[in-house]
Amino acid sequence: MCKFTTIILLSCAFSIFSPQISAQNADIELLRSINGSTSTGLRQYSSFISNTTPEVVIAVPVIMGTIALIENNDDLLKNALYVGVSIGVSAGISYSLKYAVNRTRPYITYPTLNVNPAIYESSSSFPSSHTSVAFATATALSLEYPKWYVIAPTYFWACSVGYSRMNLGLHYPSDVLAGAVIGSGSAYITYLVNKWYWKKNNNKKLIGLQAYL
Repeated sequence: MCKFTTIILLSCAFSIFSPQISAQNADIELLRSINGSTSTGLRQYSSFISNTTPEVVIAVPVIMGTIALIENNDDLLKNALYVGVSIGVSAGISYSLKYAVNRTRPYITYPTLNVNPAIYESSSSFPSSHTSVAFATATALSLEYPKWYVIAPTYFWACSVGYSRMNLGLHYPSDVLAGAVIGSGSAYITYLVNKWYWKKNNNKKLIGLQAYL
């Protein structure tokens, strides 16, 4: 567990400092290769997957919480809260880094990329917040429900989100990698804090809040 945490922190540190240098040849060349896949089907898939991100990351904890309240399931409500907090932490870190690093979007630096002007985004490029919250969602769900039928589809979706951001020319590969690390790391650290908190508080009930009155 400690080794995993160390790897995440080191990866975050590397990802934070690497984009301060102008985009490396490997970074832009990989982006050109992925962005150059201009088949109509793939581009439509990328647009669809990318657009699902905000809806999915909001819907997942909301649906979990709603079902928990309907079924009076305190454990599910706590899991919904954990997933929501993981996503929030990931988004907060991502947007803070966007303003701190202020990396220009690749379609501005390299105007020859294939990008639909309708999807231009005004925020900075590093890191990819779409990828970050997608991986936070996938990691949080996988940690709470470590079953193949949860892990496989959630990570497939998260990876598709990351790929779509490059295929659409909105992010460098290093932006997406950093987003994945931040999202996964946020969910993992929040998971540890969440387990520690409820253990410290003897797993008090949330529903009804009787234990807090």
